[in-house]
Order: sequence, then structure tokens, then C-alpha cells
Amino acid sequence: MAKEGVILVVDDNKGILTAVSMLLARYFAKVLTISSPNQIHNALRENQVDVVLLDMNFTSGINSGNEGIYWLARIKETDPTIQVVLFTAYGDIDLAVKGIKEGAADFVVKPWDNDKLVASVQNAYNLRKTRKEMRQLKEIKRELVDAGQRMFWGQSAVMKKLEDAVNKVAGTDATILITGQNGTGKELLAMEIHRRSLRSQEIMVPVDMGAITETLFESELFGHVKGAFTDAKADRAGKFEVAHKGTLFLDEIGNLPLHLQSKLLTVLQTYQVVRVGGNMPVRTDFRLVCATNRDLNEMVRQGTFREDLLYRINTIHLELPPLCERKEDIVPLAERFLEKYAARYHKGNMHLSPAAVSCLKEYSWPGNIRELQHTIEKAVIMAESDEPDMPVLGAGNARPVPSSTQQTLEQMECELIRQALEIHRGNMSAVAGQLGITRQTLYNKLRKYGL
Repeated sequence: MAKEGVILVVDDNKGILTAVSMLLARYFAKVLTISSPNQIHNALRENQVDVVLLDMNFTSGINSGNEGIYWLARIKETDPTIQVVLFTAYGDIDLAVKGIKEGAADFVVKPWDNDKLVASVQNAYNLRKTRKEMRQLKEIKRELVDAGQRMFWGQSAVMKKLEDAVNKVAGTDATILITGQNGTGKELLAMEIHRRSLRSQEIMVPVDMGAITETLFESELFGHVKGAFTDAKADRAGKFEVAHKGTLFLDEIGNLPLHLQSKLLTVLQTYQVVRVGGNMPVRTDFRLVCATNRDLNEMVRQGTFREDLLYRINTIHLELPPLCERKEDIVPLAERFLEKYAARYHKGNMHLSPAAVSCLKEYSWPGNIRELQHTIEKAVIMAESDEPDMPVLGAGNARPVPSSTQQTLEQMECELIRQALEIHRGNMSAVAGQLGITRQTLYNKLRKYGL
């Protein structure tokens, strides 16, 4: 099993440095040692340190521990995710409490017990990994909620009504179920709800339930402890824990197999999780938002979705309309995408010709906003002037808007997938790309429709 983690040991006793280095080298990829805290800054700058094992006293005759507290603060200023385990020969419980309040992960008293020391450093390393993951997710969140990724409400009456509902519920912790066809912007709406919520300073953790295999479901959502299964090389927090204080977005919730729905329901009833291979429940606090393009009420009637789970996730129901029901928003959306992709591909100031506008309005957009976005991107890439053509939207390709008596949503989805399979001659990657879904979600839908 490959070792991982970089540990920095700071102690003025060279004998202790040697002994601790030999002990920790059995468990971690790299162990660095320095005898003076004045070298900490250089060590952190030159190495990707995960955990610092920090002595608390360096000046002869002074055993107050204040030096350790001082250097703890300097380390946290450099990188708050670096974990510090305090190391002292004086078992002062008040000092231990003070150090942990100041941000230390743990406190080890000399002379140390080898197992206790290794466990403390290992736990600190696992905490560092979790904090780094959460920081990365926060950075991703901040990138995704910029102006170009925010919800476009448009001028249609149906979207104004939806926005009014969002304004009422976003500031609560009520669970929300978002429904709508593929490509209507369900994840974007979930992000907008999170942005307007009281949890907006924390992260929104998205989980595509259609892309998680059954064998990885518990590990991904609940996390696992080291050794729980063959590839569990270290403790790992699951999505429920990572979403603590933030929002958990479960996309494609209708794809969750029946026997796994009970596990999800248990968490939503208790807001406690037990990692795979562990036995200690961990309390977590998240706001739940789910989304699906399927009729969950019909699935309940068919016995493929738990009624009690539906009640749990459906305190508030928000329906996103298909693009064909908000026609007045098609051109403004297209112009928004045109500006975005013209800037991305350095095409200068582009605009839609009257012919392109007419073509956009006449098309039924079965792939909704996602199809419109991909169409505009392609048009910008292929454009030879500042007026891009709409090559995929000829009169022969325009489709009438289906009425509710013509096809159900599932029939339309099945037909859309069948057409994509024919166009791409069974190339699953190309089909998934056109439909804007993952390969795993595509396979689930192929099984569902018997394609």
C-alpha cells in the first residue's frame, strides 16, 4: 500500500526528532524534521506539508507553552488547512484546551505512547484531506455563481412565478424537489437557491445519483474508514459530511435503486451518518435539494420509489418549464450565450441576424436550454463573420411543439435518446455529450426504456 502525507516535526531535541522520524516514516510518505521554529516558514514554502507535529517550548527555562501557541498561529496564517498536533512534556490540560481552541488538531504529551502519537497524526492528516477537499469545493462554488452562471429568469410569466416561489423558500431550510425535462437548468436553479439561502457562505455539494454505481453509493455518500474495503487506504468523508452547514444537491434522484432509498431515508430522518467500516455516528447539518426529470408520483404507484422518501424530499416542489413554454426567453438566452462564447473564442462583437432570430424562434428545442447553449457555441465556433449561422436549425429540422395529448415526457425522452443513438451510430460518448448527461446516466436510461 502506497504511503501518503508529508509530516513536519519541529522540536529542539535532536534525539526526539530522530525517534519520531523513524516512527512516522513507517506510515507516511515523507517526514521532515527541523530543530528551530524559525525554520517553519521555509519548510512550509518548500514542501506541501500536511501535518506539523509542533513542540511547545523552545527557549531554555521557559515552559509556559506560549511559544507553541505563537507558532501555531503563524502556521494557520500560512495555510488554515495544515493541521497541527501540539507536542509537550508538560501535561497541562488548560494549555491543551487553549491550543485546541486556537486551531490545533490534537495534543500529545511526552513521553509519548507510539500508538497514540501515530493515531493523532493520522487523524490530523485525514482532517487535512477533508478540509482541502472542502476548500476546493468552495472555490468551485464561487466560480460557478459568477454572473455567467447565475439563473436567467427572463420575461415569461411562468418563470416570474417560479422566481417568486424561490424568493419565498430560499431563506428557509425546507427540502426542495426540482422537476423538469433534461436541459432546463435544474442544477442551475439549485445553485440559485443556495446562493439566496442563509447557507450561501458554505458550499453546495452536487451529487449525480445516476452516475454513482450501487457498489460505490455508500462509500461516496457516507464515507469510509481505512481498511473498510480493499481500496480504502485512508479515512474519507462522504458527501453528507462534506455538505455540513451547506447544501446537498442530489441530482437524478429518481435513478436511485429502491433498496438504496431506505439508506438515504435513514440519514434524512436522523441527519447522522456512519462511515462504511466505522461504528461512530457523525452528526451533519445540510439543506437538501433534489432534482429529477421523472414522475416520482407515478414511480410510487409502480412501487419503484418509496412514498415516505418522496414526502421527505418534497416539502417544496418547483417545476422548471421546457424552453418551448417560454418562447419569449429564447432570443435573450441565445444572446447571452453568444456574448459568452464570442468572448471565449475571441470572436469579437457578434450579433444575431434577423434570419437567425427567426430560426431560433421557430425551433421547438426538445433539448431545452442545454441544446440552445450547445447550438450557439457551435455557431460561434464555425462563424466566419460577426453574424453566426444556425446550421443545425434548418426548416426541415424544426419540430412542432408537442401538446400534452401527443406524448408524455418519458416518451419524448425515449425518442430523443433513440434519435441520438441513430445519429451517432451507437457511440455512447457522443450520445451522452449531445444529450448533456453522463455515460452512466445514459446507460440507466437505456435500461429503463429497453433501448
